[in-house]
Amino acid sequence: MSDKIKRFIECFIPVTTCNLRCHYCYITQQRKFSASLPIFEYTPEHIAKALSKERLGGTCFLNFCGGGETMLPPEITPIVRECLKEGHYAAIVTNGTVSQRINEILEFPKELLERLFFKFSFQYLELKRLNWLDKFCENIDKVRNAGCSFTVEITPSDELVPYIDEIKQLSMQKWGALPHITIARADNKPGTPILTNYSKEEYKKIWDSFDSPMFTFKLPLYNQKRREFCYAGVRSFCLDIKSGDIKQCYKGESLCNIYKNINEPLTLRAVGYGCKEPHCYNAHGFLLLDDITHFSDLTYADIRNRICTDGSEWLTPKVKEFFSSKLSETNEEYNCLQKSVLTVKNFAANIFSIKNDYKDGILRKQIKILGIKLSLRHNHKRNS
Repeated sequence: MSDKIKRFIECFIPVTTCNLRCHYCYITQQRKFSASLPIFEYTPEHIAKALSKERLGGTCFLNFCGGGETMLPPEITPIVRECLKEGHYAAIVTNGTVSQRINEILEFPKELLERLFFKFSFQYLELKRLNWLDKFCENIDKVRNAGCSFTVEITPSDELVPYIDEIKQLSMQKWGALPHITIARADNKPGTPILTNYSKEEYKKIWDSFDSPMFTFKLPLYNQKRREFCYAGVRSFCLDIKSGDIKQCYKGESLCNIYKNINEPLTLRAVGYGCKEPHCYNAHGFLLLDDITHFSDLTYADIRNRICTDGSEWLTPKVKEFFSSKLSETNEEYNCLQKSVLTVKNFAANIFSIKNDYKDGILRKQIKILGIKLSLRHNHKRNS
């Protein structure tokens, strides 16, 4: 019987330093690349036990991603190993340059490596500046030869446009296929717009040349507010792997701490109709996996895999089959009454959150500032 995904868990590694200086990255913009590595309070064994298949209800897809370079903390190796031993599938987002950590992970038994997926972020300009292109390519070869699945993706920045032909030539030579294309985000601006000086039409025309299903899927959804019923918070959730705190989604409500009372069931609650994001900028994960039921006929495998010139594929058969399953296959669909009850619960939780913010002085301060602004505006109008 093949494995099917029960939950998608975005596992945040709180590392805010990096060995690269990509100009479009918020780590570089805020000069956080010299920050110290995090200290983990819980053992890898405790983390894996808290994330047991029995507790989570089945086989899960754990996506390990840091704010900076995910593989810099040495703890990432035993944490991933223990989670794979629990029977889950894991992805590691990495710039592919931390050779020591990759070598450590590739020492895992074969039965663990066949459920491991590397997301290699192809930071071409930085790799070229540091003369690390060979290192990057060699590490991908090692991962591939060890029986792991992988993907190569590019964050399409304007500065990269003059190098597109170089990138394509290198990619076809090294991996037999072109990289996938994601979307560069301006995280420091309201609404998280696309980070580009091109129009959306120009941006699309430039990066469509890579024929990436991920880019084709994501771009039309950018800046589209989602108003459908969303199961994020139940079918998926965001986990701070250091603290154990769980949130429904990036801007969702806090739910519980996964490391406390690990023999007790998790307290989960869906976002429902109350999404706080301006748009689902990581729709290629959450929506393709079916946080919104039947959102697309495409699967996660479709937007991650590539068929190479020699007929081989970036995803192994086992991972490809797992990534072709949907969360709606292993999770119940709520009826109208359940959705209505959840909407009331979410409303109550929001009121409670606002009340706490007011008690803590956060909201009071915001109201005071707003009052001052309105008073100044009123006086200005009266005087003019």
